[in-house]
Amino acid sequence: MSRSELADFLRRRREALRADQVPVTATHPPGRRARRTPGLRREEVAALAGMSVSYYERLEQARAPRPSPEVLAVLGTALRLSVAEREHLARLAGQIPPGSDADRSPVPAEARLLLERLGPIPAYLVDERLDIVAWNSAASALIPGFGSLPAEERNTVRLTIRLGGTFCWAPPGEEGEYARQFAARLRAASVRYPADRVLGELVNELAAHSPEFAAGWRDHDVRPVPTLRKYLRHPELGELEVICQTLLLPGTDLQLAMYTAEPGSPSAAALARLT
Repeated sequence: MSRSELADFLRRRREALRADQVPVTATHPPGRRARRTPGLRREEVAALAGMSVSYYERLEQARAPRPSPEVLAVLGTALRLSVAEREHLARLAGQIPPGSDADRSPVPAEARLLLERLGPIPAYLVDERLDIVAWNSAASALIPGFGSLPAEERNTVRLTIRLGGTFCWAPPGEEGEYARQFAARLRAASVRYPADRVLGELVNELAAHSPEFAAGWRDHDVRPVPTLRKYLRHPELGELEVICQTLLLPGTDLQLAMYTAEPGSPSAAALARLT
């Protein structure tokens, strides 16, 4: 159990939950003082979860014993946690044992076959560190110099940082969203594999390089966003507007990332010419 990480996660999720998202009786009891800060108060979360305020306070102060699965269930409901957040909470509380190198998923032969069957759709597989572990020819043609990169540089976060601005950027108003999503996914991975030294070094490197990544890491947000819109500048195809969709491969820690474009658009026609 990581008491400090559990405390930080509960506090961040409580502060992110608005009063209008929960029953009025829990947030507006008689005589309640005016709300000065966004988010719920500790006593409000305790009331929603049906537990004592002192026990919930000890959880947020990293002083409580390991919470039971039943306590985690009511906290998940009170804080409106997603499925991914509930799993993360259980891992922080020590209810799900950490993974080891033996638990890491090799790339199934069926997954490599799927990549090739996607044909002109650029696609690759990433592991929990966001290292690209398999890809198809369309992905190699889409990302400049991808095939010649050493294995340690074939990481989606490092590629985004190295090529950012010259190859890939976010739509207006969404700057920094990529870094925050990277932080969310690596934060979840760090709890699954707390002894992973390479993962820890990657997180430290990115936090030092990107203020957006560091902010996302502090927010302790582990909710995945499966679809992101990106702008790419390809040396031969020009500027492309693409949609990156990410799917988890069942039974593994691997995720499939695919790049598509709106049907009938110039970007869709350009992607079809990649291979």
